[in-house]
Amino acid sequence: MRMADVVIAGAGPVGLLLGCLLAGGGAQVLLCEARTGPDERTRAIGIHPPGLAALRAAGIEDAVRAEAVALERGEVHARGRMLASVPFGAARPVLALPQPRTDALLRGRLHELGGELRTGGPVSGIRRTANGVVAVTADGGEHPASFLIAADGVRSALRAAEEVGWTRRGHPAHYAMIDISDDGGPLVACIHCEPTGLVESFPLPGGRRRWVIRRTDREPVTARSFTETVLARTGTAIRIPDGDAPVSFTASQHRADRIVRGRVVLLGDAAHETSPIGGQGMNLGWSDAVLLAPRLLDALARGDDDLGDLHRRVTRRAARAQRRSAFYMAMGAPASPPVQVAREALIRSLGARPARGAAARLVTMGGL
Repeated sequence: MRMADVVIAGAGPVGLLLGCLLAGGGAQVLLCEARTGPDERTRAIGIHPPGLAALRAAGIEDAVRAEAVALERGEVHARGRMLASVPFGAARPVLALPQPRTDALLRGRLHELGGELRTGGPVSGIRRTANGVVAVTADGGEHPASFLIAADGVRSALRAAEEVGWTRRGHPAHYAMIDISDDGGPLVACIHCEPTGLVESFPLPGGRRRWVIRRTDREPVTARSFTETVLARTGTAIRIPDGDAPVSFTASQHRADRIVRGRVVLLGDAAHETSPIGGQGMNLGWSDAVLLAPRLLDALARGDDDLGDLHRRVTRRAARAQRRSAFYMAMGAPASPPVQVAREALIRSLGARPARGAAARLVTMGGL
């Protein structure tokens, strides 16, 4: 068996980006992915400045910018009034690109750099050796390496195999979303913090827009109920094509009790689940990869497993991101009249000129 320097379990955007960083640094990298083909689901779309910096380090910033749309600003509305408008721009760019295209660009870059991707065989077990680990895949393969990175998502089988605790932070909330054709209006992210719940919409490439609503019950969301909710809360009529259906999801937040166990490291959603409200999850995972890559390369050069202060730095930043996501979810929760009035006053203050720079920094993941 040929020994890799690093085996990465999971070829989502975070695992792929780490693979690019390591391969670019001269490491022998093998990614093992359960799916046999690309994941075509449109999941994460937002790319904030920390994520863009990670893509730059991987060598695909220009390719991403060529396909993405750059948002001009974010607006917050409630009860028919605009409460705040936060500009983005060159200093704090926010891009939107469907995850399948981001993944495709990362896969192409990994191939250019000589990284290896094997599909159809997820890592299902770990065996430790005197100087490394062996990743055991579900198809019977065994892949020795100096390090194993578990980037296998929120329901990480490897985190469970390592018996690492998974602690909930805060309370979950329920949403539904759909991507549909848009009328080609301004490239503005619109957030409606209404008394009956949140509505968000974000521009996408190709004249499309993502719509997100907060669900007030656990009943299935249909195309009809989705459009009725958007109209009732915002006064905007949208049309969902026949045959398309919204996707429901639950926004939860968790953190792993340990990030590093010797030569096994949790990365991205396997290490921390961050609510997608606010668009931080993928970008946070990419930033983790930027922290991890040089530590891995240094450890490989030394021949040891010392990754320094990785656990402390990853968990500290995850905690900050989760606090921000909890705040975003609270701003979009159904609210009584007194709470709604107070919430609108807070949003207005954040959008006022003295605080506008700080608000822009907050929503573009500044300080993480």
